[in-house]
Amino acid sequence: MNPESSNNNSQTNPRKRPLVEEPNNDKQRITLNSMVVAIDHNNLFYTVCSICEKTLPDPSPNTHIPNSSSSSSSIPFCKNCNFNSASSGSKRLFRVLISIATEKRVVVVIMFDRAARVLFGCSADEFFDFAKTHPFAAASAGNALEGEMMKITLSQPKNGNARHLRVVLVFPLRTGFQPVIKTLRELYRARGGS
Repeated sequence: MNPESSNNNSQTNPRKRPLVEEPNNDKQRITLNSMVVAIDHNNLFYTVCSICEKTLPDPSPNTHIPNSSSSSSSIPFCKNCNFNSASSGSKRLFRVLISIATEKRVVVVIMFDRAARVLFGCSADEFFDFAKTHPFAAASAGNALEGEMMKITLSQPKNGNARHLRVVLVFPLRTGFQPVIKTLRELYRARGGS
């Protein structure tokens, strides 16, 4: 049997799955069951202007100290809406790189704020504040999510330079699923922390 003709038959037969799991154009989305293998807990957030939500440069840990005599040049400035983020405010949004296992392979995808809030159960600012008082919270979040089964919808990235498929919808499949923030609060409370 000719391999090319058998491939054509599988593409015309509606009961057979396509060989490609990824969307092949901008409008196509694919929904599949997957399992969390790992998350990159080193960089879970990015900073945006609270007015226009354009990305701001991440300030160094020593900047953006309210009511201090530090120079205003060290505070991120939104060039899009011409507001100084100290007066207009900035906020964090989730940007989580996550390795998932499908039935065919392991792939790295990116999960932005709306989808990540489903798994984390809070805003990125709230998780950041929690992590300030619990230094290993980000790594513990990865441990809490490891092995979780999810139904996810993937799409091609909006930015042509992006390397990873985007998670646009996520639905945890385990009946007793708890968001990460709830799991971590219970863990630290059990250990005697706040």
